[in-house]
Amino acid sequence: MSLRLLSVDPSDRGSQRCRLGPGLMSSLGLSLGSPVQVSVPGGSCLCTAWPRPDLAEGFLQMDLKCSSPSLLSHPPTHLNLEPSQLSSAPCPKLKSVRITAVVQSVGFRKHTPPGLVHELVKDMLKGVYVHEKHVINLEDFDTEIRYVVIESITPDSATAGLITSKTGVEIVDIQTDGHYRSQLKSQDAVPLGGLEQVSASLKEMLQLPLHYPGTLSSLSVSCPRGVLLVGPPGVGKTLLVRRVVGEVGASLVVVRGPEVVGSRPGESEEKLRSVFERARCAAEEGPCVLFLDELDSLCPRRTGSSAPENRLVAQLLTLMDGINQSDRFLIVGATNRPDSLDPALRRPGRFDREVIIGAPTLQQRKDILTVLCARIPVCPSVDMTELAQKTTGYVGADLGALCREAAMHAIRENSKGSGEQVVGLKHFQEALKSVRPSCLRSSLGRTDLSPISWEQIGGLEQVKLKLRQSIEWPMKYPEAFVRLGLSRPRGVLLYGPPGCAKTTLVRAAATSSHCAFLSVSGADLYSPFVGDSEKALAQLFRQARACAPCILFLDEIDSLIGSRSNSQTAHGVQTRLLSVLLNEMDGVGLKTLERRGTEKILQAEGVEDDHRQEKLDCQEVCNKEVMVIAATNRPESLDSALLRPGRLDHIIYVPPPDQQARLCILKLCTKSMPVCADVCHEELAAKTELYSGADLQNLCKEAALLALQEEKMEASDIKHTYFLRSLSKMSPSLTAQQINTYQKPPR
Repeated sequence: MSLRLLSVDPSDRGSQRCRLGPGLMSSLGLSLGSPVQVSVPGGSCLCTAWPRPDLAEGFLQMDLKCSSPSLLSHPPTHLNLEPSQLSSAPCPKLKSVRITAVVQSVGFRKHTPPGLVHELVKDMLKGVYVHEKHVINLEDFDTEIRYVVIESITPDSATAGLITSKTGVEIVDIQTDGHYRSQLKSQDAVPLGGLEQVSASLKEMLQLPLHYPGTLSSLSVSCPRGVLLVGPPGVGKTLLVRRVVGEVGASLVVVRGPEVVGSRPGESEEKLRSVFERARCAAEEGPCVLFLDELDSLCPRRTGSSAPENRLVAQLLTLMDGINQSDRFLIVGATNRPDSLDPALRRPGRFDREVIIGAPTLQQRKDILTVLCARIPVCPSVDMTELAQKTTGYVGADLGALCREAAMHAIRENSKGSGEQVVGLKHFQEALKSVRPSCLRSSLGRTDLSPISWEQIGGLEQVKLKLRQSIEWPMKYPEAFVRLGLSRPRGVLLYGPPGCAKTTLVRAAATSSHCAFLSVSGADLYSPFVGDSEKALAQLFRQARACAPCILFLDEIDSLIGSRSNSQTAHGVQTRLLSVLLNEMDGVGLKTLERRGTEKILQAEGVEDDHRQEKLDCQEVCNKEVMVIAATNRPESLDSALLRPGRLDHIIYVPPPDQQARLCILKLCTKSMPVCADVCHEELAAKTELYSGADLQNLCKEAALLALQEEKMEASDIKHTYFLRSLSKMSPSLTAQQINTYQKPPR
């Protein structure tokens, strides 16, 4: 028989009573007022057994006067307990206890004599059953003393006991409620996936000034006052601070930028001063960290006018300069827009160190997925490495949304069945269609492409092989590239007559390589304002680098960027765009936010590296750049500087289909059509000289439409005569003279 846990009766609050049925009391051997320990998920509670007023069985009510610390923030509700979770607890009279008192305010802690606190605590604990390492809730006494933490009891052989008037009470420490709860939160910290090295670096910076200020002063070195965390949205800056602060053992004062801003003149500065004063009061109990989240909204770059933001920035600078060595608190700021901050903040003496948290690398994404899936019933066949490869450009928040969406797909699928709910690879694949990288949601170009496989493209075997060597091989065989000192090409140019599947080839390459994909056209870049087009192209490369490895596709590049020799104006927009493209492809440097991951740590001698781990590291080395793929049918109009090795390394000619390729294309185009048995693909391929792939696809469509026209919408198949009649009405879009112009390479 299970017991349903109900909320405690108001008359029993603070009484330490546990109400249960008399039958259960007798079966457990409990008498009236006997101590009983109730085990619940997350902790336990020590109560005294009392029968229910209605004598009903199957129900349980208990007062959490003495419970595990974890139950303070997460009290048990809506639970069904088994009788085995209740047990009699031997509680002898205690000789002495050592406790920590938790009070409401800092003022009470500072100004109340310790003797008075001791008398109050001793009087309130009289007649209470206590358990070692449990917390006694004293809120019902309506005093400044909120809780008492039982550190140890005497005799040592007992884990629980009764406090009497003869029990000695020793107060080890007095803490405030806020400081104690912040320590409890740090114990419940979730593991961080992929941020171990950044966490260790930040932890070292926090520990040194907070725990060893004397060592620094003996060396005549001032303590660092501030740390600035910089990274794109969703990488885990706030979570990292909370986790590290908990590990260091410091209390945390959190302030978000908009919370400080007030409507009255001077109100914002007053709120900011009160925040610093609150941090100083918290630092008197122990190490404290003042966390300024979304710092760019609090301290933007100052302008020439006397705006309220300027006064707020000046106030923060003054407060940071006024921090003394005796003030044991550190300031940590977080922002995803470091260039929007006032430059005066980013100097030594204020924010001394800047910690960059870049977009997660392949290995870090695998670690994050492993942590996120630890509590999800994931099928053992799900390969986290493969999933990490498919989530290029995803940050921690995106991966969390991906796992949540995959779990929702599993729930929907199993809602009608009674089988076990397990999240499989197919659920993650469905979730990948709806959860896209956040860095690409506001991108300039088009990010979604309809997937297509290499087999859906007829002919062009040599072109496919060259594209695979450029794009797929560095992804699939990175260790071979590293072993031979090869690097992934920076760019590929596809040129050839119109309608010969240049764009389709790029779609197939992006689909097979599982890279992030960005496609841009002239409408995305060109602007009537001077400088906007160049800025948009630079932003496009920044977004592509944020989710590298990434394919950036510039279709019809001749219309975007022309040749400087053919340009009418030396300073036209096409010339300026070309200059930006050349600089971005050379990769002279990166902005702060574009840094990714950390350097690989060398292993100790004698430690063997796993082969798959080595492959991951090699893949990260090989594919850390953006690959530019351009397509044009006018290669002669491109600038020669763009066509040199190191920029567009591979220049691939996409020829019109020969007879064998035309046969493959016709078979692919008619694969989904009900063609008659008399249709001869070989004859059609022989009669379609100079036809491009687009022409052949159009031929099949025209034959189908002609069948509908002739048979009055009742056609069941397409006869060979319809193909021949459609062919007689069409003419090829290519000419021999046009094809001859592509024979000479553009370089």
